[in-house]
Amino acid sequence: MKFKITAFLCILFSFGKMNAQEVKKHLYKGTIDKYPITLYLIEEISGCPTTSYTGMYKYDNISKWLYLEISDDEENRLVMVEGGITGIISVKKTGGVLQGFWISPDGNKKLNVNVKEVPTNAKTFQSYDEKYDQVNYEMNDC
Repeated sequence: MKFKITAFLCILFSFGKMNAQEVKKHLYKGTIDKYPITLYLIEEISGCPTTSYTGMYKYDNISKWLYLEISDDEENRLVMVEGGITGIISVKKTGGVLQGFWISPDGNKKLNVNVKEVPTNAKTFQSYDEKYDQVNYEMNDC
């Protein structure tokens, strides 16, 4: 009986670890064309091998935060659609750098995107998490 209980607990513990998600947060600073921006991404790794991203960005000292719907592929490319489809960001992720383009909804305007990940502590991430929750709520509330 003791063996059965131990075996059950081991299986339960292993199953719990298999379903655990790892969450990584990334803060990037750089530019879209000549305009300085801040980009905040949340990366959720489920190990299935699915990775999903959510995020927001803003033009520093110019705009409020813009919600991003994000898709990725196996080649480290991210496509980020601004909430309300006011623009699309398509970048390639190489280490801590994202490079690519911002494209207007009509496709007539294309600007260079170049951002680098910046070191950040848990306290700083907390303020970005709170802002993201607000932006996400505003974008997805019925």
